[in-house]
Amino acid sequence: MLSEWSVECGADDPVLVVPWSDPNDPSRHFIDLRENPYDLDWLEEASQHPALLHALRALNAPRSPVFTAKCDVWTLGNDDLAALRFELNLIPEDAPTGIASYIDLIWRERSTFVSFHQHEQIMHRIERLAAPLNHPYAMLECVLRPALIDLSGPQEGFAISLYLKALGHNPDAAEQNWGAALNETATLLRSRAFTA
Repeated sequence: MLSEWSVECGADDPVLVVPWSDPNDPSRHFIDLRENPYDLDWLEEASQHPALLHALRALNAPRSPVFTAKCDVWTLGNDDLAALRFELNLIPEDAPTGIASYIDLIWRERSTFVSFHQHEQIMHRIERLAAPLNHPYAMLECVLRPALIDLSGPQEGFAISLYLKALGHNPDAAEQNWGAALNETATLLRSRAFTA
């Protein structure tokens, strides 16, 4: 699977703040799936996309090295479709539709959470381990960004936004390609390479 990573930690780049709430929609807010795994039922995106539900369940499980802060799923527009087809070297006839998602990940281990250097190593490792995964219609992008968490006292550190995009010959195929790549990515993140 094609994968790449980047850093967005400049003064004008957004900061992930946890807990968060949407001022325009009070029903959208941070849900701590570590403490309340059954609250997955309240996530509209998870109820509409079973692959996301399974990934969130796995990533927030007790033995996972991370927990999730935010997520979303959307259909790719024409410009994004063209750009992704170019990246994956696919022709429009083979991949006319696409889907994308992001999940914001925070490392549970405090020494990792506060370390820029460790996050860089993690993203190198994700890129290396994702490359052999057989998902020619999918692309993984990791973005390192600053994070501020105040769950039991304020802490400053870093988060990784995990973007997964996939194409298909119809919407169902695109979702299947995306779901399979998302499932393997969640499994990869819970592997010994990240928990040891």
